[in-house]
Amino acid sequence: MFERPVQRLIDELSRLPGVGRKSAQRLAFHLLNVEEADARRLAGAIIDLREQTSFCSRCYNVTAGEECSICRDPRREPGYICVVERAQDIAVIERTREFAGQYHVLGGALSPIDGIGPSQLRIEELELRIEELRDRHRDNGAGTGESRIEIIIATNPTIEGDTTAMYLARRFKPFGVTVTRPASGLPVGGDMDYADEITLGRALADRREL
Repeated sequence: MFERPVQRLIDELSRLPGVGRKSAQRLAFHLLNVEEADARRLAGAIIDLREQTSFCSRCYNVTAGEECSICRDPRREPGYICVVERAQDIAVIERTREFAGQYHVLGGALSPIDGIGPSQLRIEELELRIEELRDRHRDNGAGTGESRIEIIIATNPTIEGDTTAMYLARRFKPFGVTVTRPASGLPVGGDMDYADEITLGRALADRREL
């Protein structure tokens, strides 16, 4: 319908989540009409994103180095690990200022109908982190209070998120760790992205054991 460069951009934009064909068309023509410097700045930001960022080697958050700033922060409590589906969920929880531990990004949620099982998520990596923490506590001869390990499963309150939470609870409770889930305040079928920080903060503070 359009000239090849325009149609190519529309096709690529329409592949983005939440962007339909009409929205992609509007964006494409907007970019066609902006100043060249603005268009190049956007293109440069996308290239920098791909070339200068990666995933944290410990928690799989987005980072510009080997480990993210949260994992490098000595003030964070390593014995408290908040498990989320996606890296962007971390920012939502951080805005609550209710959590001072570390994170672990699964990379999704269990969904057999979509072919997503435990092996497609970063569950084994989480298991390694927990074993590492347990070994560290044993080596340090930590007492009961100091050796507490809690996994807070903050997956989305959807069928897939709840299924993932129950699976993780069954898998990790035999490790002798506490497994909790944020309590009230999150709508069933909702998405972490749309939860305000006050509601999510209260949910984290009132989390319940699974």
